[in-house]
Amino acid sequence: MAEIVVAVILFLVSAAAFTASFMYFREKGYLLNNAYLYASKQDRENMDKKPHYRQSALVFLLIGIIFLLNGIEVLTDCGWLFYAVLIIGLVTVIYAVVSSVKIEKKKK
Repeated sequence: MAEIVVAVILFLVSAAAFTASFMYFREKGYLLNNAYLYASKQDRENMDKKPHYRQSALVFLLIGIIFLLNGIEVLTDCGWLFYAVLIIGLVTVIYAVVSSVKIEKKKK
């Protein structure tokens, strides 16, 4: 019973991440991106938000996949999905760092 509750919570978080990703691909909604959040109000108005929306969309898509695979792993109890989650998590972190550096270099 506890596994089902955990899996449902993981699926709900996954659905929220997929929804956020979909909205960011459409460049709609509040932008959850460090470059945007830490920018001053004047910089936000002049900022080209397109690359930040794309970066956030891809990161939330990968996060959604991570939570979806975790939910499936909880229900099916197959241990190999854990390694897929680790690989996707590593790819997510590397992508976030590399894309942030590229966005900053392109801006200058």
